Amino acid sequence: MLTGRILIVEDDPTFRGLLSTILTAAGHDVVLAADGAEGLVLLKHEMFDLVLTDLKMPNMGGIELFRASRADLSAPPFVLITAFGTVEEAVTAIKEGVSDFLTKPLKDPDTLRTLVQRLLELHRRERRLVALDEAELAGLPPLEILFAGQAMQDVRKLTGEVAATEATVLIGGESGTGKELLARYIHLSSGRKSGPFVAVNCAAIPENLLESELFGHERGAFTGASAARQGKFEMAAAGTIMLDEIGEMPLAMQAKILRVLQERTFERVGGNREMRANVRVLAATNRDLGKEVLAGRFREDLYYRLNVFPITLPPLRDRRDALDNLAEFFVRLHSRSMGKKLSGIAAPAMKALRSYSWPGNIRELQNVIERGVILARGEVTAAELPELIRGRQGNTAGQEVGMLKEVELDAISTALKAVGGNRRLAAERLGISRRTLQYRIKHYGMIGDVE
Repeated sequence: MLTGRILIVEDDPTFRGLLSTILTAAGHDVVLAADGAEGLVLLKHEMFDLVLTDLKMPNMGGIELFRASRADLSAPPFVLITAFGTVEEAVTAIKEGVSDFLTKPLKDPDTLRTLVQRLLELHRRERRLVALDEAELAGLPPLEILFAGQAMQDVRKLTGEVAATEATVLIGGESGTGKELLARYIHLSSGRKSGPFVAVNCAAIPENLLESELFGHERGAFTGASAARQGKFEMAAAGTIMLDEIGEMPLAMQAKILRVLQERTFERVGGNREMRANVRVLAATNRDLGKEVLAGRFREDLYYRLNVFPITLPPLRDRRDALDNLAEFFVRLHSRSMGKKLSGIAAPAMKALRSYSWPGNIRELQNVIERGVILARGEVTAAELPELIRGRQGNTAGQEVGMLKEVELDAISTALKAVGGNRRLAAERLGISRRTLQYRIKHYGMIGDVE
């Protein structure tokens, strides 16, 4: 049975007590207010999953309380309590957004319990749908694909041990190795699987917006904040939040994340309401956070809080035994999405794929196969592969290093041109952090070419 935190606003102490007794016995956390003004104060300073409010009360009635609460876009659903003579007013209020109404005197306790349970479940589903993105809707690959290759067997064992716990997990590995997919699998294997999974790319959000993105903001907190807004931690309530590229997070924000992990509370930007962080935190990085701590770029206390249970994903070059299965899976996946019937990958094409070093890991493999499927007729042949991969068979190690540099230069240059020189957008296209892109630009002496 789903339970929630419920605010009851009722000026009749006897009826207020009856509602509280029934809902408390059902396992709900109940808070009481004697009138609309008191209820509004509570709504501004605390979080609730549902509000039950009398329609007719002195000073501020239920409709007025509902309308005042709408200034906060994350306000909970409302149920109006009404006498039989005012049912029409309650029905009219539903058109404004009130979820339902309850008549008094109460017919029986089950009527209340059933109504509350239905609305809590509906609210949970709606909140979860808001948090889902397209990648989650697409689902996870089969486990034999997610954990394909001998190098992934230790990862699978560790994941199985930690998934059902509430432990914070730090997922490491190069860009493109599938860190977010593993985080989603951990979430779906946990006791929080019915809650939302919210992924945040810390490197893709400008520093001045990151706090608002994570914790939300109140109306008027800054210029342009015309309404209150939920942050990702609120959206992930009762579920899991993944902080991707956490190594790119500014030091000031690291201190706020540490507080959430230690105290399980946070505040919106511009607010003074302490909110509970009922979330499991997973973090991911392609950096060595131990070295980042020594360099003074990452807080040592946060590192130890995150590094409760580290899991490192191996690069694709260390999963050669999985390459055939991964490639065939991506052919089936993209063929189905494009409505094409392909028999698979031709032997020369697969040989070319095996000879390539895959610096972009599984993300690069998927992109290559998707391109091949678009061009293919009948099966993916070597002709549908990028020239770089087609020409790699027989290359020496020295030639590979030179070609990798050439490929990286070309990829960076192409991405920058495609987005008009915007480095943040270019980094997103390449699947790397902005800091990594800036380092590469400097390393290859491309400054003059892109400015």
